[in-house]
Amino acid sequence: MDAISLEHLSKTYPGGKQAVRQLSFSLNPGEVFGFLGPNGAGKTTTVKLLTGMLAPSEGSCRVLGHHPSQEPQKVHACSGVVTEHAQMYDHMTGMQNLQFYASVFGLSKDQAKQRAEALLEQLELKDAGNQKLSTYSTGMRQRLSLARALIHRPRVLFLDEPTSGLDPESVQKVNGLIQKLAKEEGVTVFLCTHQLRYAQEICTRYGLMEQGKLLAVGTLDELQKRVCPGMILQICAADMPKQPPFLSKGEGIYETRIESEKEIPELIRSIVAGGGDIYEVIAKKPSLEEVYFTLTAQEGAL
Repeated sequence: MDAISLEHLSKTYPGGKQAVRQLSFSLNPGEVFGFLGPNGAGKTTTVKLLTGMLAPSEGSCRVLGHHPSQEPQKVHACSGVVTEHAQMYDHMTGMQNLQFYASVFGLSKDQAKQRAEALLEQLELKDAGNQKLSTYSTGMRQRLSLARALIHRPRVLFLDEPTSGLDPESVQKVNGLIQKLAKEEGVTVFLCTHQLRYAQEICTRYGLMEQGKLLAVGTLDELQKRVCPGMILQICAADMPKQPPFLSKGEGIYETRIESEKEIPELIRSIVAGGGDIYEVIAKKPSLEEVYFTLTAQEGAL
């Protein structure tokens, strides 16, 4: 069974604005899926449709087989949500917040305490567990929001800019936790962000959005092949033989396009045989950011 599935999912708001247009794709259990695009691309609306906060105008979606708009309680029971701005109770401590949300999901008092303590330890909030939320920094609130979303051990996790306000060390720890949840516990992570470089570090597959439309879905390798078959081979060398297929890109830097890495050894041998001294060899594929901008440019040209 798919963890998440969307079939021709669309949402038009009163007034005629179409925020989401005909989205169709599915996710397997244990995927870390990057749902990417700028503000206004339709990411948040899609999450609201998947969590039952909005009903679709057309099409349908399911989370672990449940229809969010028809069975919101079942969807909430098996999923967790982290938004960019954590909504919890400032007058309560971090521990009290987690225990409260644990009780909402039916955990016993002892279970809630044990689970809250484990998450506070995992997210390095143990020392702040007995402090009121009003004293927390933005980064601490964000980590507590993640702990709250995980309190009932969800099988699907929706994350909206989960590292907003976090320092680099905290980002690394949150990323490690996300990857561990996916790999070891089979949790499906649906991560919304406009930070493409960050997404490339953590996600296993991507959906690229622009103005409510899905431009492409796939792994980084699949997306790279879609926009730029093969790769660019860059050579840093001295006394480079004057022969094709390399073009000079500056002092001591030469490039050519190749279909696969299997072509590299023969090209290197020919340069050395021609008297060239090679200092560096780089096989370059487009980054996720470059893929995205190529696809949006193609879309704009249509």
